[in-house]
Formats: sequence, structure tokens, C-alpha cells
Amino acid sequence: MGMQDYYRVMNRNRLFIAAVAVLAVAIGAYSISISHYYIGFWESIEIVIEHIQGIEPVGYKETLEDFIVWEGMVPMAFAGVLVGLILGVSGAVMQMVIRNPVADPYTTGISSGALFGVTLFVVFDFGIVGLGSQMGQIVNAFVFSLIPLSIIILFSVFRKVTPALMALIGIAVMYIFSAMTTLLKYTANPDDVAAIYSWSVGTLGYVGPECILPLSLVAVFLVVFMMVMHRRLNVLSTGENTCQSLGESPVRTRVICLVVVSVATSIAVCFTGTLGFIGLVAPHVCRRFVGSNARHLIPASAAMGALMLIAAECLARSVGSFGVSVGVITALIGGPVFLLILMRQRKSAW
Repeated sequence: MGMQDYYRVMNRNRLFIAAVAVLAVAIGAYSISISHYYIGFWESIEIVIEHIQGIEPVGYKETLEDFIVWEGMVPMAFAGVLVGLILGVSGAVMQMVIRNPVADPYTTGISSGALFGVTLFVVFDFGIVGLGSQMGQIVNAFVFSLIPLSIIILFSVFRKVTPALMALIGIAVMYIFSAMTTLLKYTANPDDVAAIYSWSVGTLGYVGPECILPLSLVAVFLVVFMMVMHRRLNVLSTGENTCQSLGESPVRTRVICLVVVSVATSIAVCFTGTLGFIGLVAPHVCRRFVGSNARHLIPASAAMGALMLIAAECLARSVGSFGVSVGVITALIGGPVFLLILMRQRKSAW
């Protein structure tokens, strides 16, 4: 490939990333006008601008619309974009670290640990810290989601952690937590079971203004850190022997990336529950357009993950009279899309 071809490919990749990112932001802005209480798009934008300027609403109708948009729709729009970004980047990194096309952010058992923490809180009102109801549940989900990561780190102390071992530990932990969660459901009343199910499917309905800052910090740190690590990720994805011959430690790089991805995913999961297929499908879609180079795959997966989740959220709100959980939409659409990608996937991509 000549320099002219190289720059053409680079410009094409940058254009793809920019186009997907702009589309994600545009749909995120449009999503603040989609609710059960009809509020026009430009009216929603005006409410946001007036709220930022400190203009107080006058009248019951205006106050209600301001509350719906600012306290409900705006946090959900930010959460949809930010959580999708986190899952997209995490999925791309996990697929490179484990060198497995079916790896996703939940491969290590994060989601099952988080669900068990939520189940403990809902059924027995058991919280790690004595906070309010929603915050106590969030803290429980975060703390228990880190248990699978701790087990993998513990294994790495005594033996070499290979990609296959990571996946196997994740599967084992997932089954253990799933079994314990199922046992707890037998002792729960129907309302508690419904709450647990709603969280396990994945929803943006629980996010509030207090979620925006931590999700923003995690998203920025994750993207910046992985872009700094992109050369090591490229080397690691070529295989352990090649990685060692180039002077890189595959175990150290793998564990560092795993820790960062797991913590970032845990924070996202504790606010929204398990949102399937975003972290699995987004990197595969981007790999077909920008290739497997982490320098372009990571930002492309970030933009694609944000686009997929916020678009799915808009669709979820529009289904039926009351809408459905966004996790249902991501599974219904993500599953067939992933099968299609696998059927058309070039073997050289891996």
C-alpha cells in the first residue's frame, strides 16, 4: 500500500467515526422529546436552554414539562450515549484481549455478580452501605460486579492467566451467581421478582441527574486510556509469542486492560442493568468498516455503541402504550445482526 492509499484509508476511517458520532449525538438530542407525555422536539430543546440559563418555568404545565425533560429525558439521553460508548469500547478491548470474536464486556461474569448484589438488596434489603434505596442498590451492584474481577486477579497471582482461562473463570462465576440469584428468587414476593427481572433485562429508566458525572468521567477515562494502550493491544492481538518477542508482557497487558474494562463496565451496569449485545455487536460492525487496528477500532466502537444504545432506547419508548425495556430491543435486534455478521465475517479480520 502506497502513502496515498494509506492516507485515503485513514481519512475514510476518520470520516466513518465522525459520521457515527454525529449521528449518535443527533439521536440523543432527539430522544429528549420522546416520552409518554407529548413534548415537541424544539419545545424540549427550549426547555433545556432555559433551564441552563436559570429561567424558572411559570405555571403547572410548564413546571411539569420542565421536570419531565430535565429530570427524566436529559439524564436518559446522556446515559444512553455514555453507557453505549463504555460498552462499545469495552467489547472491542475484550475481543482483542481474549482474542475471541464472541467476547463482550460481560464475559468475566460482571453482569451476574451485579444481578446477585441487586437481588440481595431487593429481597433482604441487604446493602453494603446504609444509603438510600436506589443508591444502596447501585452500590450493591457495583461491589458484587467486581467479585469476578477479583477472582481473576487472584488466579493471576498463582498461575499464568491465558485468554481461555479468563473466559472459563467468567463462565464458572456466572453460573455460580446465577444459581444463587435463582435460589433467592424462590424466597421473594412477586413484586420483588418483577423488580429483579426489570433490572436484569436492562433499562435506562433508573438513571437520574446524579448518574451523568460518574458515567462521563468513566467514559472519558476509558477512551483515553485505551487509546494510549492501542499499540500494546495491537501487539497483544497478534498472539502471545509475537507479543513476547516484541518485548511486551502479554499477562501484564491483559490484566491491566481487564481491570480497567471491568471497573468501567461495572459502573455502567450498576446504573442500567445488563444491556446485552451492544458490546458484542458494535465492535464487529466497526471492524468491517475500519479494520482491526485498535487506533481506529476503539473510537469507532465507542461511537457505534453510543449510536446503537440511544437508537434502541428511542425505539423502546415507542413500542406499545408504555414502551418496553431497552434491553429487550437490543437483544431482539442485536441477535440477528450478530448472526448476519458471523455469516459474512472475513476470517482475515481475526
